[in-house]
Order: sequence, then C-alpha cells, then structure tokens
Amino acid sequence: MINYKKITEDTYWIGGSDRRLSRFENIFPIENGVSYNSYAIIDEKTAIFDTADISISDQYLENLKGVLGEKKPDYLVINHMEPDHCSQIATVVAMYPEITLVGNAKTFTFLSQFFPELNEQRKITVAEGDTLELGKHTLSFVMAPMVHWPEAMFTFDTATGALFSADAFGTFGAIDAGIFADEYDFEKKFLDDARRYYANIVGKYGMQVQAVLKKAAGLDIRMICPLHGPVWRENIAWFIDKYQKWSTYTPEDEDILVIYGSLYGHTESAAQKAAAMIREKSGKSVSVYDVSQTHVSVLTSEVWRCGKIVLFCPTYNNGIYTPMENFLSDCIALTVQNRTFALAQNGTWAPASGKLMTEKLQCLKNVKIVEPMLTIKSALHETDEQELEAFVNAVVEA
Repeated sequence: MINYKKITEDTYWIGGSDRRLSRFENIFPIENGVSYNSYAIIDEKTAIFDTADISISDQYLENLKGVLGEKKPDYLVINHMEPDHCSQIATVVAMYPEITLVGNAKTFTFLSQFFPELNEQRKITVAEGDTLELGKHTLSFVMAPMVHWPEAMFTFDTATGALFSADAFGTFGAIDAGIFADEYDFEKKFLDDARRYYANIVGKYGMQVQAVLKKAAGLDIRMICPLHGPVWRENIAWFIDKYQKWSTYTPEDEDILVIYGSLYGHTESAAQKAAAMIREKSGKSVSVYDVSQTHVSVLTSEVWRCGKIVLFCPTYNNGIYTPMENFLSDCIALTVQNRTFALAQNGTWAPASGKLMTEKLQCLKNVKIVEPMLTIKSALHETDEQELEAFVNAVVEA
C-alpha cells in the first residue's frame, strides 16, 4: 500500500521501516527496528534523494511510483553509496532509464563497484558548492567525507532550508505514524538509539563531523532529512548540540558508568557494592552493566554519554576477561577520548587484568586513569573495607 508523506508543499518522504531485521549491519541489535529514508522534490524538474534497503524494496518502489504518478524523475541524487541506501539504484534506473545520476567523483567510483552495469548511465559529477536548479528549488552540494564513508555528501535545498544529511543525524528505530521528530517524545523514544547509532556508526570520525558541522553553520537550515530516523523541523539546535558534544567526545552528563565482568559472581558483588557507595558519596546517578550480558554497542553508547567509567574485571587465562577485552578493543577502534577510568581487578592467585587494562586504555587520547587501583583476591570481605573506601573516594573525587 502506498504510504509516502508530505514534508513541505512539494517535498516528500518516500521511505519505509523494517521491524523484522534483528541486527543492523549484522552487528548491532535493533529491537525497535530501523527506517530507511528516501525523499523526492516535485518541481519543474523532479529529484529523488537516495533509495532504500532491499528489505523494504516493495514499499519503497510503491511510494516512489505513487508520489511521481505519471511524472518521470529527472535526477537521482546519491548522497551515500552504502548498500542500505543504494540497493535500489539499478532498479530505479531500469524503471526510468532517462534519469540522470548525481553524485561526486568518489560516489561514481563506488557505483561502478556495486553496479558496473550502470557505467554508461547519464551522470552529473558535483563538487563542493556546486548547484543544481530544479525550478523553485536550487540544490547545493556539501561534501562530508568520512561521515562515515569517503563519498558521503549533504544536499541543501535553498528554497525550503532542507538539509538532506545522508547518515548524519540518523538514528536506529522504526518510524511509526509520524515522520517528524517533534511528533514523538524524542528523548524517550529515540535519544538512546540516536546516541548508540552515532557512537558505533559515526563515532570514530569526530574530526570529520566537526568539519561538516562548521560548513552547516553557514547554511540556513530549517529542516534536517537524514537517511535513518525522523525528520527534524523544530528544535534543530538541540540535536545539533548533541552532535557537537558527541563529535568532540564531550560527556552529555555527570552520570557515572560501572561495567563489570564476573565468572561466578564475586566480581559482580564487588561492583554492585562499589556502585552503591559511589552513588551515596557522589550524589550522582550510577548505571551498572554486566559486560557479558550487554551488547558492546550499548556499552559504547554509554561511554559517549558518561565522563567517568569504572571497570571491574577478573583475570582470565592470565589476561583480561574476554568480554571486557572486546569492549576495550571497541573503545580503541572508535577512538574514545576525554574520559576518566577507574580500574578494579580480581584474581585468585595472580591478578593481572588491571595492568593489562591500563595498557589498553593508554592507547586512548586524553584519558585519565584513577589511582589507586582496587585489587580483589577472589572476593571482597570486611577486611577489604579500607581499600574499597579509598577506591570509591578516588572515583568520586577524580
């Protein structure tokens, strides 16, 4: 059934949502599904902005044909060549063989890799600041390399102030009846998924995000149309501020994060005790996670939110407990910065995880490691109260 939505007088959302997919990129759990957004401007000349994932191809093509009616599209603007947005390009070209593809030089390099059969298709190669006239609408192109692929670009409609922002400003989560962010309690429904999306998909490229945010500051943005999640038309500055914080690795709040690994419950018990003491002494909210039970993408998202992270880790095979090691490797891969870590290690005969975690954390930029480290021999007991108190005080005062 056709289900496109009007955004402005002649701009339309023609995407769809996938609630069946269990993991985005076959990695990240998405309990709330995900939307794949595509857009169209109907003017003297008609432009489509990106396509959609193959999983919603039927819905996407119905929406496309529904919004176009008898019109034939003049342009397909390709802001991002990742398969969840480009998978229908060849299908659209087969439906409308006279269409012109619009992208930058790197776009067409990737296009030829995914769709070599389109090498002879009519194309317009654009660069920074180039424009394309549709009639009432003029499109201006903003290059956004490595946000989060090398070919990524934004398209700005000077008539409506709509910024078609590729994967930037996107979020996990299916879109329900409303297309606009202000039709939801965004903080309740989408913010955690938006942060998790940013941290895990875009997070490594904070410097590149900063560069494109500076470009965007010179545009009269009245609407943000991302490729995932709802469209922004109100309170845009609030969401841009989130991107400003996330891309500069600035904690969102003063909450304290406790992450523990535990084989038999002893390290867990110590972490729970410490968390309660930290909460009591600091007056701050403390979130506690089991590294073995929580997907690493959630932990990474929480690291982006919190400035102070406390890790409780047993020694395992003379090394770091495997799930904790995976989490730390993810932090390194995503270039976590500007955080304070406190470390507690456990070991029955040769505790070593603290030293090894320290070595990993020292790979990160502008990270402080609190002293003293807490060392547990098998389990915490009343005789360890003094050491635990000193550790908690150091965490609170750091």
